[in-house]
This record gives sequence, structure tokens and C-alpha cells, in this order.
Amino acid sequence: MRNLALAVLCLMVIDSQAQVHQQKTPDSSWKTVYRAFATKVNDLVHTRLDVKFDFNKSYLLGKAWITLKPHFYPTDSLELDAKGMNINAVALVKGGKNTPLQYRYVDSLILKIKLDKTYKNTESYTVYIDYVSKPDEFTGAVGSAAINDAKGLYFINPRGEEPNKPTQVWTQGETEASSVWFPTIDKPNQKTTEELSMTVPSKYVTLSNGKLISQKKNSDGTRTDTWKMDLPHAPYLFFMGVGEYAVIKDSYKGKEVSYYVEKAYEKEARKIFGLTPEMMTFFSKITGVDYVWPKYAQIVGRDYVSGAMENTTATLHQESAQQNARQLMDGNKWEDVVAHELFHHWFGDLVTAESWSNLTVNESFANYSEYLWREYKYGKDAADESGLNEVAGYMRGDNPNRDLVRYYYRDKEDMFDAVSYNKGGRILHMLRNYVGDSAFFKSLNVYLTKNKFGTGNADKLRLAFEEVTGKDLNWFFNQWYFGSGHPELEISYGYDAANRQSLVYIKQVQPTGKIFRLPFAVDIYNGNKKTRYNVEVSKPSDTLRFTATTKPDLVNVDAEKILLTAKKDDKSLAEYIHQYRYAGKFLDRYEALEYAAANIHDAAALQLVKDAINDPYFLLRRKAIGSLYDSVLDAATRTKIETIATKDPNRLVRADAIDLLGSLRDNKYKSLFVQSTKDSSYTVAGAGLMALLEIDEPAAVALLPELKKDAKGNLEQAISIAEIFAKTDADFDSMYNDFDDATMLEKLNKFNVFIMYLSKVENTAKFKQGLDALVQFRDRLAPFAPGFKEAVNKEFETLKERKLRRKTSSNSSAIDEQISLINAAIKK
Repeated sequence: MRNLALAVLCLMVIDSQAQVHQQKTPDSSWKTVYRAFATKVNDLVHTRLDVKFDFNKSYLLGKAWITLKPHFYPTDSLELDAKGMNINAVALVKGGKNTPLQYRYVDSLILKIKLDKTYKNTESYTVYIDYVSKPDEFTGAVGSAAINDAKGLYFINPRGEEPNKPTQVWTQGETEASSVWFPTIDKPNQKTTEELSMTVPSKYVTLSNGKLISQKKNSDGTRTDTWKMDLPHAPYLFFMGVGEYAVIKDSYKGKEVSYYVEKAYEKEARKIFGLTPEMMTFFSKITGVDYVWPKYAQIVGRDYVSGAMENTTATLHQESAQQNARQLMDGNKWEDVVAHELFHHWFGDLVTAESWSNLTVNESFANYSEYLWREYKYGKDAADESGLNEVAGYMRGDNPNRDLVRYYYRDKEDMFDAVSYNKGGRILHMLRNYVGDSAFFKSLNVYLTKNKFGTGNADKLRLAFEEVTGKDLNWFFNQWYFGSGHPELEISYGYDAANRQSLVYIKQVQPTGKIFRLPFAVDIYNGNKKTRYNVEVSKPSDTLRFTATTKPDLVNVDAEKILLTAKKDDKSLAEYIHQYRYAGKFLDRYEALEYAAANIHDAAALQLVKDAINDPYFLLRRKAIGSLYDSVLDAATRTKIETIATKDPNRLVRADAIDLLGSLRDNKYKSLFVQSTKDSSYTVAGAGLMALLEIDEPAAVALLPELKKDAKGNLEQAISIAEIFAKTDADFDSMYNDFDDATMLEKLNKFNVFIMYLSKVENTAKFKQGLDALVQFRDRLAPFAPGFKEAVNKEFETLKERKLRRKTSSNSSAIDEQISLINAAIKK
């Protein structure tokens, strides 16, 4: 199971992206359509909304007062985005009176209004619109890999028909879905102040942008809350949230910081979101721009269509953000997201990408904020782990063929990908390394200050960096922002004894033929003594020469580990061992450990893996423990793993140690496994239950009634597997159909349970039918996920072991036949 779990996340990404691309037309005509920023005929100035909700119909009854002025040229007309609405009235507000205006509602998407006269750009005017928003009836909503729906306004359990789900209302504006619930110019290069009045049943609380300025109780049992935002922001950042929430309040420099969670999570709210004020302080400091907005709230929404959204002063999170105390024992999985959405209030909300083509100037900074926060709060190892994950996310799929800034794309939703996010963040990391920390953060300050409450793009970002550094950075931006791909390097080494030179041969072998200019550092090690050289390569093949009186113990290319590259590094095991011991960075140790794990049958490699179970960073301890399953553990290593299983400061490492001990199937650990099932961490408890199943199935099953009273995550999955041991061949049809009828993504979640069930199936024909379904699943997904086939085959090997343990004199023939089927499946 641990092997398959490594593939789950990447397949989830692949699956979601594949679904999106299936929605797009296959033609390539989009390649000739230039995606300019939206032409500005009229500018939004102020938007006032008054809304009520019809929960039975999932309608919003709205009134809008929109103040605008011509951008530059005089105009006598106005076009507003208004998607799928009923338009009851359109009028000009002048002198306290509403004068009806002529309009056409084109395709129920665009409201074309004839104004009463031609207005100059020195004149503003206000249009009044009475409308009904019907989001569930709007058929033009197509989402993206990041946001899987686009109907703007969402009624969750509006009639209370689902007993275990609260009634909520929330909105999602990005990319251009705010215009499903209010008329506007729904483009990212528009900015407007805002006032929003919501009338709701009095039992609900509300949240919107800006500050709550009034609450009025009505005679019909409702209440009208009015929220006001005096600073301009883009329409896609408008937000409404309604529901029964506990509201927990913090503060930042006298500004309210609040967390809206379901009441069951009230006690944990600060553990989930409580670092927010510290993050606000940190981000204000590094940018030199204090948090400008009047408050900051975070709210959790059920059935949310994305991970989280940076609505100005009112970030919306999916329900996964809510974690109970036991879940938080394994670490706050949502902390990166909290940082990401908060940093958008600088990059995205304060300075907004002028068009979706330049989305990366929003998302790359939010992505990189996760690295910056980890570096500040938890150290370089934690930050570099984040960077490693971002690179891995980018490297999957067909991302290399896409420019970071794209003026040609099929649909604006396509911009929400691992290029705009992951690659963009890693490019910022390279830029930071190239110009230095002081210049990097000063450049961010210039970019934010010059463009505040306005728009940004990659050119404005370049100009800010050039202003600060005095360097021409066109080469960097042309290569990374307006180009695609990444370098693929082949690195090899030599030593010229006659000239006392260490040689490094670097080839760029990327299939596109594009050659990158790459500045980086090289460290030369003799023992623990290090000499650094700053170099640059820019040819298909480069040879670097360094003075060295003797052959170095290690030449560490890209010593700061900042390059976004795929590489084949021709180091020896001895050199990797030296790298682990002396180079010191997380990625130095990770690369060395990965190489040793792949060569674990070498005694020196095995020793490095054993040493790494003491690594100061928990992830590398986990990686080391996970590499020992196929090795015979000596007494000293066993003792160390036993200690880790109970005393490691990280619960995830403890769980891995318990998993490893469970694989030994030694009854001496029974008391440890039983005790582990009572741990406050669901991950440790789940590992304990699974390990107990390996040595005493009846004892594990006997614990289920108590464990099921509070089970989530790994423990919940372990219980599902343990319950399999009560099933027989009579349950085959239901188990098989449950797996076979599932989607590819659902099968990932069901895989562990189904393969465990097959270990109990006695009828060979039924066993073959189930095994064939697993093979089909493996082979269908393997082309899209490197290593997935190998991960499934390891699970097949474990299945063989389980079958052998069930072998008796009465079933030996059937077991032998089933093992032959497994062997054939592995070879297939």
C-alpha cells in the first residue's frame, strides 16, 4: 500500500487535467487567436449590490447600482457581462431618479446598454439593474484543473434535504464567473470599490469583502448585513458567504483577522489558521508593503469547487481545511494553502494580472510564498522539500510545451496549470538566486508599489527588477517567461592529472534543441573542505575546468540546487555518500539517499540508508525507512526502528517505522501494535492496525468496534481493510462490482481494499477475475504515471506473500495456481 500511495497524488492531478482537456475542442484554430488584455471602453468605479436569496429555487434576487466612466474615448454605450440572468429593469440613475435605458440582452451573456448621451472620461454615470441570478440553470459554466466549475454562485443543501450537510451559500468568481451573480465588466483588468447588502435568515452569519458596516433586523425573521470595501479590487475577487459558522477572531495591527468554521471545528480553528497574523507580519516585512486591506477573514465552504480562493479580505477554503485535533497531530496539511492565499493579497489582489495570459504574475508568487513561509518558519529543509514537490508536479504531463506567459491558448481555464503555478514559482527561485536576496525583495517592493490597485504583467515585473539591479534581464525573461521547456542535462566528470584540473562535462540534450543560459554554482570538495566557483553554461556542450591538486572527493554541480532541470548526473556511489555527509542541503541529501536506495544491495549504499534514518529532517527519515523493506535488518537497525516507532518527534515517521516492523511479522511487536492503535494520530493508529493484521487478524478485527467510533484518514482506510477479513467468497460479486464500476480516480481509493480482499478469495476463477480487473487498471494508467506499474507490481508481490501465508495442505493446489496467475500478471 505504501508504494501505491506514492502514485496517488500525481494521478489525481493527471485525472483532473485530463477531464478538463476532454472538454475542449480538438482543433488547433486557437493557436492563431491572440489573447490580448480586455479593451477598456468603460472603467468600473463603484459597485453597490442589494441581494436576497430564494433557497427553494436557488435564485439570487438582486439589485445593482454600477458607477462607471469612459476609460479615454467618449462613449454612448455600455457592455456588461451578465450570464444566465433574468433582467427585469435597466435604468440610468440621475438626480435621485431612475430613467429607463434601452438595452439588448445578447445570448443571455452580454447586456448591451444604450446610454442617455455620450459621456467623456471626465464624467461618471450610474446604471441601475434589477435582475435574478439563476446559477443552477446557467449552462455555460466550464471549469479548469484548478477550479472544476464556473457557475459563480453556489447554494449548498439549500432546502436542508441532506441531513449531515449544512446549508450554505458561497461564490467563486475566478476566472469570469462573478457575472453569473451580478452584472459587471468581468475582466481582471477592471477595479472597483464595493458595497454589498445581503438579506439572510437571522440564524446565518455572512461574510463579504471589506468591513461589516451595519446589521439590520427585519420583521420577517431575516437580517440585512452590509459590507463595504473602500479599496478597488477586481470583480472576480468579489465574495459572498452565508451559513451557520463559529467565528473566531484574531488581529493584526488592530485589523480584524477572523476564521469562519463549522461549529464542530471551533476549538481547532486557531490550530488550523492561527499562524495567519504571523504570516501577515512576515509577508509585509519581506515585500516592504504592509497588508493594505481593512481586514482578513478565512471561511470554509462545503462542496467547494477548488482548493481555496483569495477573494479580497475573505478567502474561501474547501472543507478539507477543517481538521480535528487528531488529524492535526500529523501536522497542519493546510498551512501551505493558508500562506498561498494570503500572499495573493499582494500578488493578485493588490496588483492583479492584466489578463489571463499573464496569470503567472499572480500564481507564481502565491506558489513561491509557500517556499518563503516554510523557509522562515521551519528552515531550509522544509522549504526545499516544497520546492522538490513543485518541480515534480511541473515535470509531469505535457507542461514543457507551454510558455509561462501565453498569449495563445485554447481557453483561459487552460492557464491554471503547473506551468503558471509550479514552474513560475521555481523560476522566481532562480531569479532570486541570480540577483540576490536584497535585490529580489526590493524588486518586489518596486513592482507592488508602482502598480498597487492596478494591474501587472511579466514586462512590468522585469522592469522592476531592472530598475533595482541595473541589469538587463531580457535574456532571463525571454528564456523563462516568454519561452517554454526546461534544460535536460547530462553531467559527467573527469580529472586531468597532468594539468591538475577537475573537469565537468555538461551537455544540454533537451529534444526541442533550445539552448538555455544557466548561471549556477559548483562546489569542489576535498574531505570537508569546500571551494565554490560561480559559472555559466550556454552551449549545447560545455566543459568546465577547475584547479585541483588532487582528484576531488566530490564535484557538486548546481550546488545551491536552484536549476529547474531534468538531469542525469554521472556520480559514483562514493561521491553520493560524500555529498550526503558534507554538502548538507536537503536536496543534496535527498539525491544521495535516492541513489543509495536504488542500489541498496550494495553494502555501502545500505549503510547510507541506515544512517539516514537519523537524518535531522523527517521526510528523509521517512524515505530511509521506506527503503529498508527489501533488506535484512541487523539488530542495531531493528533497535533503532523500534525506538523511532515510539519516540520519533514526527508522527508520520513513527507510522512508517510501525509499517516496517509490521512487515517483519514478528509477534514480539504485538503489544506495540496494539498500543499504537490507541495513538492520538490517525496515521499512527492506522499503521498499528495494519501491522497487527499481519500477525494476528482476530485480534485486529476485535479492536474495530472501538476504533470505528473515531476514525479518519489512514485509520479509516485501515479499518476498511480490516473489515475485509470478515468477508468470504460469497461477497465477491459486490466487491468486484464496487471496484470495476468505479472511475479511475475512485479506483485509486478502492485499490487497497480490493487487493486485500483478493488475498482471502479461495475460488481461483473469481480470483482471476479480480486480478484481471487490477491488471487492466494498472495498464490503463501506467502510461500517464511513471513508476505506477512498478508500484502496482509491488502490491502484487505482497499479495503473493499473503497467499503463501494462507497456504495449507487442503488449499495448496489452488494457492499455487493463484500465485502463478500473479506471477503472470507481474510479467505482463
